[in-house]
Amino acid sequence: MADPYAVLGVARDASEADIKKAYRTLAKELHPDRNKDNKAASDRFSKVTQAYDLLTDKAKRARFDRGEIDGDGNPASPFGYGQAPGGFRPGPGGRGGFEPGPDGGAGDFSDIFEGLFGGRGTAGGGFSSGFGKRQQQQVKGGNVAYRLKVPFEDAATLSPQRITLADGKTIDLKLPPGVETGTQMRLSGKGDPGPGGAGDAIVTIEVQPHRFLTRDGDDVRIDLPVGLAEAVLGAKVRVPTVEGPVMLSVPAGSTSGKTLRLKGRGFHRKDGARGDQLVTLLVDLPADDAALAEFVAGWEGRTMDPRGKFGV
Repeated sequence: MADPYAVLGVARDASEADIKKAYRTLAKELHPDRNKDNKAASDRFSKVTQAYDLLTDKAKRARFDRGEIDGDGNPASPFGYGQAPGGFRPGPGGRGGFEPGPDGGAGDFSDIFEGLFGGRGTAGGGFSSGFGKRQQQQVKGGNVAYRLKVPFEDAATLSPQRITLADGKTIDLKLPPGVETGTQMRLSGKGDPGPGGAGDAIVTIEVQPHRFLTRDGDDVRIDLPVGLAEAVLGAKVRVPTVEGPVMLSVPAGSTSGKTLRLKGRGFHRKDGARGDQLVTLLVDLPADDAALAEFVAGWEGRTMDPRGKFGV
């Protein structure tokens, strides 16, 4: 026969808003879905809800304040065995159960639990049938957002990435074909816990830039400097790729701007195929080379006009 004001921790002149606020706080702390196998919390949750039911019913609150009923909603007279309509009545086996009165009484707690559990939760545990007119779906925990920085080479080759979650656990993440900055990956059940199960982890990918390589759709591009002798006479040169350096044949007579192709050295496409690496040659001439200058000065080919086709 507890004092409902004391149970909720509010003053006797508390407003309905104060009572509702106090109940929200306690219900969130004591809700059975958050205190599984904790009988003490479950019992206190029942008492808190009973107190809220009485104090938010204006007629019953007035009767309690006048001393006509006790904290259980029963007549205060020692010889009265009746119960107020809509009161808290023992269920089978002495267990507490909520029964709605003629005006709805304790029947509708949906506004409280919508606020506590995102607008979709039930009163939880074995209480759902007493708090609402229909069974409601229990809400899952919230999603947790992560941002994962992935090296350029790893994104191209789809190398697994290790990520540490908020709970300290680590998992190896398999990148999908076509991955790019902004790609989102959902990890089911790796979010915050909730009455209806854990939410998800949402991982947003951020592909890091490379020192030499750039992305062009599913292809990879690089500007590759070559020496004058390599361009004129031809040569085999080393070129960086997403899978390490490889040897590339530079044809004799190559000029700056000539683009060579390395098949299958780009990013994986969503259809399972793979892009290429495009290598653009840049002929690098030595500065202040007297011998080269003397040779070109006496070279008959110096008078050729490589811009003649422009008509300028």
